[in-house]
Amino acid sequence: MKLVRDALATDPHICDALETKKRIIGPASLHPFLASILAAQLPLLIVTSSSRSSEDFVSDLRELHEQVLEFPAWETLPHERLSPRSDTVAQRIATLIELKNNKSHNPIVVTPVRGLIHRIINSLAEKPVRELTVGSQCDLKELIDHLGELAYQRTDLVERRGEFAVRGGIVDVFLPLAAQPVRIDFFGDEIEDISYFDVAGQRTTGAAGEVIKILPCRELLLTSEVRAKAKALITEFPHASEILEKLSEGIASEGMESFIPLLV
Repeated sequence: MKLVRDALATDPHICDALETKKRIIGPASLHPFLASILAAQLPLLIVTSSSRSSEDFVSDLRELHEQVLEFPAWETLPHERLSPRSDTVAQRIATLIELKNNKSHNPIVVTPVRGLIHRIINSLAEKPVRELTVGSQCDLKELIDHLGELAYQRTDLVERRGEFAVRGGIVDVFLPLAAQPVRIDFFGDEIEDISYFDVAGQRTTGAAGEVIKILPCRELLLTSEVRAKAKALITEFPHASEILEKLSEGIASEGMESFIPLLV
């Protein structure tokens, strides 16, 4: 694919069209090549018509360009009493963090039109992402509290993304962007081992990577400020008092993202 791109990049008609910003009409299979050629000069934001076309475009572009970032749209509508998937939220936040921190190369960001027009919280990429490595010092209780603050759900057995479980000095957690959950084994305040494990049999399958990053599972986190504002709005919006009461008590609720315009 890179050979095709390099050949197109030397075509005088294509070069002239890109430099003068002329409209280029061609088959959809040509679009990733043109985007890759243009990204050699400046960062790009590419907007597609649907989430499926965005995913396909990202897959093709990653064969041609070093830094391709996906910014997916929620699967739900903003007013629905449903929450977006944790992996969708984590991917959106990971992309924002990458854009904020990495200035070394022209990135290509691909998003469906719904992802572009949906208003987001401007501080999503501000909070540092916590990283864990084998041999590092980490207070077990503080880690448990941190997972709760990032909207991970505590369960007896980890089966889905966004869940974590604690047994003695072992923390199992299924990170939103991971293919398998990880088992973090503590010896006192030191992380002794980090391994992947199988959901079905709950048996370890091998060592995890050198660093694991803990991204939030929700875009609306129940900070003290958000909880206080939810409590203050209970009397003003009696039809939403049930969910606002839960949020004011720090209890995550399905569809709570629909209250972002009120709470943030």
